[in-house]
Amino acid sequence: MGATPSPNIWHHPETYELENRAADPHGRIEAAMRQVASWDDRVLLDVGCGTGFHLPRWAEHARRVIGVEPHPSLAALARRRTRRLDNVEVQPGTAQALRVPDASVDVVHARWAYFFGPGCEPGLAELDRVVRRGGTAFVIDNDATRSTFGAWFRLGYPMVDPVEVERFWSQRGWTRVPVDMGWSFDRREDLEAVVRIEFSPEVAERVLASHEGTEVDYAVNVWWRTY
Repeated sequence: MGATPSPNIWHHPETYELENRAADPHGRIEAAMRQVASWDDRVLLDVGCGTGFHLPRWAEHARRVIGVEPHPSLAALARRRTRRLDNVEVQPGTAQALRVPDASVDVVHARWAYFFGPGCEPGLAELDRVVRRGGTAFVIDNDATRSTFGAWFRLGYPMVDPVEVERFWSQRGWTRVPVDMGWSFDRREDLEAVVRIEFSPEVAERVLASHEGTEVDYAVNVWWRTY
C-alpha cells in the first residue's frame, strides 16, 4: 500500500514553498501545539514532511527530529535543506509503514498528511505502535466549516464532508483545537499561483475573481491525542 499523491506539492514543490511561507504568519498552529505538549529535548516525528520546510524549526528545540516522506524527490529536497542539522534525519516511508522502532517517538506532527480522516486508519495504527506512553500526536487539517479558505475548500472538494471528518477524529479519542492561521503573501501573483495548484482551473479562477489582495482568512483544526 503506497501513498496517496498530493497534487500540489508533488507536482509543484516550488510553488508550494510559497504556500508554506505564507501560511500561519503568526505561528498560531505551533502555539496551539505547545499548549498541549512540548517537544523540547524530545524525539519529534514529522509524517509527510515534504521538502522539510518545518524540520529546521522543530530541530531548534527537539533532541531529535525524524522526517518521513514517500515522494523521493521531496525527501531529497528535505535532506538537502537539513544537511547541516545533526539532529535531523529524513527517511523514506509512508504513514502506514513508518521505519522507526516501537515506542520511540514523543511527539508526532502531521500537516495535510492524513487526507481528511476516513481512510487513514492504517496510519493511525502505526502511531499506536511508534508513540511512547505519554507521547502526543498532532494532525493539522482544514476546517471546511468556516473562513474564506473553508468556503473555497467546500467549493473545490465537495466530496469531503466536514461533519464526517470531525466525527471520525472525535470517535477515535482525538481532541480538536480550532485555529485561525491565515495566509499572508508578499505578492498577489504568489497567492494566485498557490490557489491554482490547490484547486481545479475552474474553481481557482472563480475564487480569485471573488477575492482581492494578498491575505486570506484560513481556519484549520489541530487534532491531538495523548497515548
